[in-house]
Amino acid sequence: MAKPTSETIELPDFPVTLVRKLDGHFIEDNISLKELIAHTDKGLILYFYPKDNTPGCTLQATEFTTYVSTFEDLGYSIIGVSRDSADSHKSFIDKHDLHIPLISDTDERLCQYFDVIKEKNMYGKMTMGLVRSAFVFDKQGDLTHAQRNLRAKGYTDRLLQMLTP
Repeated sequence: MAKPTSETIELPDFPVTLVRKLDGHFIEDNISLKELIAHTDKGLILYFYPKDNTPGCTLQATEFTTYVSTFEDLGYSIIGVSRDSADSHKSFIDKHDLHIPLISDTDERLCQYFDVIKEKNMYGKMTMGLVRSAFVFDKQGDLTHAQRNLRAKGYTDRLLQMLTP
C-alpha cells in the first residue's frame, strides 16, 4: 500500500467532463470523481498534464495506456486531466490510440482545486502553466500519494512499483 502523504486533499464531488472512447465511439460524460471511484476496486489515479499532443504529455499518456491493464489488475483506474477541450482530447485519444479517459478542465476548476497551476519560466518569460502532477486516492476517496513537478518519462514504472504489493 502507498504511504500516506502530508497533503490533505479530498476527492472533490463536483462534476467534471470525462472523455473516453468505447467500441470506436466517443463518450462525453459529466460525472463526479466520487462517482467514478465507486466503480474501482482499490482507488483512482488522477494525473495532470500540461497539453495534449506535446512530447512529454504524449509519452506519459502512452505509457499509462501501455500499463492500463496492469493498473486495473491492481484495482486502480487512471484518468488524465488537462485544460484542453473535449474535442482536443478526442483527437489526442484517436491519434495515439489511448485507452485511458481524459478530463477536459477548460474552466480550470479541477486544476485550481488541486493547486497545479503555477508560475513557470518559459524561454525567459514568466507564465502560468499546469505543473505535471499525480494523485492517488484509495477506495474511500482518501489521498494516499501525491507528487508534483514529476518527470513524464518513467513515472508510470515508478508508480507501479509503489502500488505493487
